[in-house]
Amino acid sequence: MQGIIKAVCVSEKKGTEKRPVPSAQLIENHGIDGDAHAGPWHRQVSLLCYEKVEEFNRLGGLVKDGDFGENLLVSGIDFKNLPIGTVFETPNTRLRLTQIGKECHTHCAIYHRVGKCIMPHEGVFAEVLKGGSVAPGEVMTVTLPDAQEGQAERA
Repeated sequence: MQGIIKAVCVSEKKGTEKRPVPSAQLIENHGIDGDAHAGPWHRQVSLLCYEKVEEFNRLGGLVKDGDFGENLLVSGIDFKNLPIGTVFETPNTRLRLTQIGKECHTHCAIYHRVGKCIMPHEGVFAEVLKGGSVAPGEVMTVTLPDAQEGQAERA
């Protein structure tokens, strides 16, 4: 299974929409360089399915890339249906799925603007196993946890 990265987004503050950037540097065990959510925890990078955002916009959402607070917007991968431990690889990086969805305690900026947010139900989070550059247009491949058994750890 694979998808295409449609947008790479960052923000300097938590709880705000992110803005698209031409490329970003992922740092091993940290996240995206310069992003407010990066750090030594399990939610270093957030990922969201591009088709879910398109569906939201067809219903009148009028959101742009990064508005849900996603770091990586990817076409062709329905992240919420993948198991914890799934590995995502781009030409230069490797991520591991650590959390599906999230509880929204204080409603993000998009919720206040539109009245709904899909990130708590559709978004996922990952840790960076191998750092490197990432950019829109790159292919992201998916390796399920069962397929990883028997392979040597490459982190």
